[in-house]
Amino acid sequence: MRPEKLVLASMALLFLGTASMAQDRPTGGIKGKVRVETGAPAGVTVVIRQNEREVNRVVTDKSGSFLVQRLPAGKYALTFRKPGLSVGTVENVEVKAGKTRSLGDRLILTIDEGSIAFIRGSVFTQDGRSIAGAKVELAKIQEDGSTKKIDGRVTNETGSFVFRLTPDTAKYRIMVKPGNSEPVSQDVEIDGAAVYRVALSVPAAPK
Repeated sequence: MRPEKLVLASMALLFLGTASMAQDRPTGGIKGKVRVETGAPAGVTVVIRQNEREVNRVVTDKSGSFLVQRLPAGKYALTFRKPGLSVGTVENVEVKAGKTRSLGDRLILTIDEGSIAFIRGSVFTQDGRSIAGAKVELAKIQEDGSTKKIDGRVTNETGSFVFRLTPDTAKYRIMVKPGNSEPVSQDVEIDGAAVYRVALSVPAAPK
């Protein structure tokens, strides 16, 4: 074999050996499931950090599950973010070579009350008395004018209720059905994070 061919062959073997060692370097993974207080668990960004340096990031699927692979053995910290929800963190997650560390489904992201819309209301009679125990329904008004019920409440002892929503622009209908009286409704248009107040006056029940 000519000397130059021998050198090329040696270099090729050295390259293949190095690539094989890189591929065989022991790594592990992290998996888990994120739950949310409101909305869908999909689309939560999971940032993986090591010594304050971001090493990877993934996004949860429609069920809130995520999987991070090919992480060198060591300890990591995870940060969970989604608009409208509080930021979640998990520290000191140890990853071992050849294994996938499961965080289970214990992580719950609560609502970030600084970035949501509140609909606060009260139900009372025409003479100003609060109605406790009244059933209140929240429906979203669709583009075609139809409504879709999305939540429900029962007024407390002072006749009050509250709904918490994402700040996305949308129109909602609040409806109360007190006993034998006719239902009363009021439409509310949400256009950002704020408190929207409604008051529903219920006529006296027919005798």
